[in-house]
Amino acid sequence: MAAQEPSPPSSMENNKPGFPKKILANKLEDKHLCNCCQNILRRPFQAQCGHRFCFYCFNRTVGSGPQKCNACIKEDIFEEPTSILVQGCAFPDNAARREVENLPAVCFNEGCSWKGSIKDYELSHEGKCEFMILPCPLCKELIRLNEQERHNERECPERTLNCKYCKEPFHFRNIKAHDEICPKYPMICEGCAKKKIPREKYVDHIKFCSKFRTPCRYHVVGCDLSVEKEKIHDHERACAHEHLNLLLHYIMGMKVSLEGLQPQSLELAGHKAHELHQALRDLETRVSQLSAIPGPTGPPVQGVPSSSSSSSSAAPPPPTTLPTSFTPLPSSVGAALELQLHSEKTKVADLGRRCQELEVKAGTFEDVVCVLNREVERFATTMEASNRQHRLDQDKIEALSNKVRQLERQVGVKDLTVAEMEGRLREMSATTFDGVFIWRISDFTKKRQDAIAGRAPAMFSPAFYTSKYGYKMCLRIYLNGDGTGRGTHLSLFFVVMRGTSDALLKWPFNQKVTLMLLDQSNREHIIDAFRPDITSSSFQRPVSDMNIASGCPLFCPLSKLEGKNSYIRDDTIFIKAIVDLTGL
Repeated sequence: MAAQEPSPPSSMENNKPGFPKKILANKLEDKHLCNCCQNILRRPFQAQCGHRFCFYCFNRTVGSGPQKCNACIKEDIFEEPTSILVQGCAFPDNAARREVENLPAVCFNEGCSWKGSIKDYELSHEGKCEFMILPCPLCKELIRLNEQERHNERECPERTLNCKYCKEPFHFRNIKAHDEICPKYPMICEGCAKKKIPREKYVDHIKFCSKFRTPCRYHVVGCDLSVEKEKIHDHERACAHEHLNLLLHYIMGMKVSLEGLQPQSLELAGHKAHELHQALRDLETRVSQLSAIPGPTGPPVQGVPSSSSSSSSAAPPPPTTLPTSFTPLPSSVGAALELQLHSEKTKVADLGRRCQELEVKAGTFEDVVCVLNREVERFATTMEASNRQHRLDQDKIEALSNKVRQLERQVGVKDLTVAEMEGRLREMSATTFDGVFIWRISDFTKKRQDAIAGRAPAMFSPAFYTSKYGYKMCLRIYLNGDGTGRGTHLSLFFVVMRGTSDALLKWPFNQKVTLMLLDQSNREHIIDAFRPDITSSSFQRPVSDMNIASGCPLFCPLSKLEGKNSYIRDDTIFIKAIVDLTGL
């Protein structure tokens, strides 16, 4: 079989498997399916056995070497070498390609109303549908293509942001952690309420801020208040009685501690004195005993008269006999005992002096306590009066706050009323009562971009009337098209609205409507007209605020509004509607 020349490839041709079956608008036929991927043929190639494959599927099948044709095996027509698929044994099937490309197609993405041929789908819609579901490359969440930009900028938890203060990048999930350590993060001084102080300069600021709160100097005795630096002296003057009271409790605690130590010291001193007195008595007894013993040959012991100096008539003293267990003390031992006795007496005198000093201090403390008690009572009376005045002030503040809230509610209600009246006034200023209405649409470029992005696909005009008590109508425009005109045409529709005089009018609405896009050079207006279909619900008496719009989805090709044209001047277009008043 002679090989045919392939048809020129389109710009969209690349290595892709077949089209999904869901895009086919009519009944699927087996001849349109790839014998490999079982999808609709894309750039079909026919093998020498007669079976068709997608170009991508065929190359993938024979890429690892010759393969048997599974379709031949399945149909039980396998025959060598005809049923062996090898590189170069297939040729482009242009007839099948044209047939497939002309098949009607629809978009299978939920919410998309695109329709056309498979060729149009491949060229202009595949991979570009704004309703296509794609996984986010960062968080893997499934999102629509038209929401991808918003998701990447606002919603993706894995997106990377640049800190607006220090300009450092960080993950969105770490935003709170970064704010806690950002050196440029703006902080508010708790004292002077100065804002936007960088965290790295905050410590230096509070060192010199006169409004910053610092602990009271009396916190060591129990004052827990923090006071602004410039008001520390006022605080000490105003809270003098509290400070005195705290000092009183602190001093009383010290007194109790001293009293707890005093008895122990006195008791110890008493024991020492008793022991010294007992040792002194023992020493005196021994000295007296030593004085009564005569020396063997030497002079008499001090205090004992000698025999030569006594009178002849005086009887000699009776002999004194020492106990057998008594041993005379040497002179050095006596001197040591005297030194010890003197030392103990000095300690006793020192303890007595210290006890007297403690008694004097305790008396002084008692006098201070009496003065402090009187001051506390005086300040307590002043504080009670201040508390009563504070409660009265609080009641007045609460009453004034309630009145302010009431006035704010009244102002809010009046603001809503004024806004509603302004809206009605604007609507009345644009309203006509002769069936002819010209709609001026400014900022056309921005509004069309909003329509393309899906932020504001449609716009409603102000209402207009056939007469003062006639039909109420408005226009609805899609700057990027709607339905069959989406993306290619400007769509313009006519809407019948519910009016106050509907009960007096004839229904259904049956007046001819002419819609125009005005050429601002007055050369070639774009005009379309229609007479209502009286069986359509769009022209019956409205039961809601407005009926379903009816009109021209293909009103004006968008290509006419591109480049230099006379329909757009100063980024403004004019739409004119004329309702025929014949028969009214």
